[in-house]
Amino acid sequence: MALVVKKFGGSSVANAERVFNVARIITEDYKKGNDVVVVVSAQGDTTDDLIEKAVEINPGNRSKREMDMLLAAGEQISIALLAMAIEKLGFPVVSLLGWQAGFVTDSKYSVARIKNVNPERLRNELDKRSIVIVAGFQGVNKYDDVTTLGRGGSDTSAVAIAATLKADLCQIYTDVDGVYTADPRKIKGAKKLDEITYDEMLELATLGAQVLNNRSVEMAKKYNVELEVLSSLEQKPGTIVKEVTSMEKMLVKGVACDTDIIIVSIIGLKDAPGIAFKVFNQLSRKNVNVDIILQSVGRHGTKDITFTVPKGQKAETLEAIENIRPLIAFDDLVIKDTVGKVSIVGAGMETHPGVASKMFEALSDANINIQMISTSEIKISVLIDAVDCQKAVQVVHDAFHG
Repeated sequence: MALVVKKFGGSSVANAERVFNVARIITEDYKKGNDVVVVVSAQGDTTDDLIEKAVEINPGNRSKREMDMLLAAGEQISIALLAMAIEKLGFPVVSLLGWQAGFVTDSKYSVARIKNVNPERLRNELDKRSIVIVAGFQGVNKYDDVTTLGRGGSDTSAVAIAATLKADLCQIYTDVDGVYTADPRKIKGAKKLDEITYDEMLELATLGAQVLNNRSVEMAKKYNVELEVLSSLEQKPGTIVKEVTSMEKMLVKGVACDTDIIIVSIIGLKDAPGIAFKVFNQLSRKNVNVDIILQSVGRHGTKDITFTVPKGQKAETLEAIENIRPLIAFDDLVIKDTVGKVSIVGAGMETHPGVASKMFEALSDANINIQMISTSEIKISVLIDAVDCQKAVQVVHDAFHG
């Protein structure tokens, strides 16, 4: 007998037919004698619909606490409907909200992080041989307020349960049948991977691949939770995400694109020690996620600092910079929000020279201009105009997998 954690996204439970399809997948595993815990997201576009309702009521500065109260309702609907479907199939089942399943988080509403999971209720229900359905994406803080974990938080919920209960496998069901070398819905010739390392998957998830939430991969690596990404609509093996794979010879595992970013340039800063610290310390205090950073060579007593942040954190970024304007003094602040980041990822890149050259050649041949470059041992990212993103992913993918 094994303990299996399964996570189903919103598209997998979007309507009654799909809810019953998920119920059958769950009960097939249960019939094998396995203990099964299931994490579910809100149905279809429910979260977006709830956000629209909130905007209709209050278009201005809505309380993040109340938004969490609202958005958590989406998962409550999903778990109850799925539990009813499993009941109709004749199996014992119980649905639990995040707090009932023991999720305790910090108090950063809308982007809360899990502090711990108390497994007592989960274990009690499993001891009764019940199938346990848990609302993903949510928990409770020290004030007994409902919190949400941010977009993709249900993946993190599933991995947290798998780590806490020491599950034998954590399966993440999506609308694609695994992890591909690029988005198969957009890029011709994308190839499915049998396996990928945590580090490679973490880079791809962070760089725009939407198969897995990056925080969930980070947690899986930390607690050595083996993941499988597979389809809820097709019965076939998926992609295994683990520490070491046998596919190291594949030079580039994936090509990803992210257009949800902006470039921020602070022009004419004083060329003196401590300036960069003051800028990024203030951004850190606002919980702004800074990615690529470029600092110009100081000339005539000034320098420029350019960096990228998520579009959703534009307001916090501008506020942070305005807060320290009197301390650092600069000539101009330039925001560019029509950019995209195209990245290649692969553990084999570190020992193979010429990878960057091949990527840049493909972009040059397609007449795509590179604005900024960032590299690490297993990834190369370039910033380009957003309108060129899909074309760039295709030509770069063709260069390595054509």
